[in-house]
Amino acid sequence: MDTELKNQLIKIAKEKIPDIDVSHDFEHALRVLSNAERIAKEEGGDFDIIVPAALFHDLIVYPKNHPDKHKSQEESAESAGTILNSLGNFPKAKIEKVKTCIIECSFSKGIIPQLLESKILQDADKLEATGAISIMRTYSSTGQMKRPFYNSEDPFCENREPNASHFALDLFYERLLKVTDRMHTKTARKIAKRRTDFLKEFLNEFKLELEGK
Repeated sequence: MDTELKNQLIKIAKEKIPDIDVSHDFEHALRVLSNAERIAKEEGGDFDIIVPAALFHDLIVYPKNHPDKHKSQEESAESAGTILNSLGNFPKAKIEKVKTCIIECSFSKGIIPQLLESKILQDADKLEATGAISIMRTYSSTGQMKRPFYNSEDPFCENREPNASHFALDLFYERLLKVTDRMHTKTARKIAKRRTDFLKEFLNEFKLELEGK
C-alpha cells in the first residue's frame, strides 16, 4: 500500500474511532494493524484490503453489555465503506472486500472467513484476546461492567462452567486460553501460543497469591 494513503487512513481512524472504551480505541486499532501486517508479511494478502479493515474494524463500538453490541461489525463496515468511497485515491473495487473483512472480524459470532485477508484480520484481532494485553483489556471492561474480578468460591472454574458475564477471570476459561486453537494462520498461531503460555503463568501466580504463598 502507498505510504501516503496508509498515513491518510491512520489519520482518519484517529479522528473517527470513539474513545469511550479503551479496549476498542485507536490504540487497539493500531495494535491490530501491526498484528495484521506482521501476519500478512508471512502469509500473503492484499495490504490495500488489510490496512483499512484493521484500522476501521471498530469504528462503531457498543459496550459489552449493550443490547445492540451484535451490530458493531456491520455498522463499522458500512461506516468504513462510506469513508473509503469518499477518498479519490482508494481503489473502489476493493471496498466490498474491506467491508467483508470487518463484518467477519467478530470473535464472538464464530464466523469462519473465506477471504485470506479476512482470516488475517480475524487472527490479528484475536491476538488482542490473549497475552498481557488481554489481561489489561479484560479488567478494563470489568470496571465498565462493574462485575467482580473472580468467583471467590471457585476462582479457576474447577467445579463449574465459566460465566464471563458475571466474573472477569472466567473470561480466561471461556475465551482467552482458547485463542491459539482458533487461529487460521500458522504465523498467528505461533504468536498466540507464546502469549497464551504467559496467561497460564499469570493464573499460576494468582493462584499462589490467593493461597497465601
